[in-house]
Amino acid sequence: MGCLTIETWLLFITNVFGLSLYFLYFCLYHLERYFMKEIKLETKIRIYPLAELPEEESRLMEAAIKATGQSYAPYSKFHVGAAALLEDGTIVTGSNQENAAYPSGLCAERVALFHAGHQYPDMPVVALAIAAATNGRQVESISPCGACRQVLLEAEQRYGKPMKVLLCGTKEVVVAESAESLLPLCFGAKDLK
Repeated sequence: MGCLTIETWLLFITNVFGLSLYFLYFCLYHLERYFMKEIKLETKIRIYPLAELPEEESRLMEAAIKATGQSYAPYSKFHVGAAALLEDGTIVTGSNQENAAYPSGLCAERVALFHAGHQYPDMPVVALAIAAATNGRQVESISPCGACRQVLLEAEQRYGKPMKVLLCGTKEVVVAESAESLLPLCFGAKDLK
């Protein structure tokens, strides 16, 4: 047997290097899967025909729809109204207020919740209804934006009670039993301690 040629050595080194890379990839891939935790998050919502809503929630929904009429939305023409039901039965409304400097506007949900927090600081908000209209017609249910979800969650945590969220449509209402269900893996006051 003669000595190995350079080509043979290069082929050998290339194969060993390739197998080493494959082995490293295989190990890292399977180690990641071995140590990785998987969490399954579920959100339960209910959808009710308008006729099946309890009286108090129907009143709240009507207040949210009416609040769309006080919206200031000259740019988007998308009018949103929100109505917060307090524990004592008081309803506080708000509507979106746009501004030419877009980030300076405020969503209806936050207007209603901030108004309720200012006027009734010790009274828990137990439900919030949200409705929207464009071109003079109510639209199907809309969901709160991320910033509003964070504010809803903070209000819920502030009073230590779940806040039911009603998303008003033309034929049905989508109901979440708590604001937290709309914002899984949330950031809150507990994270600042």
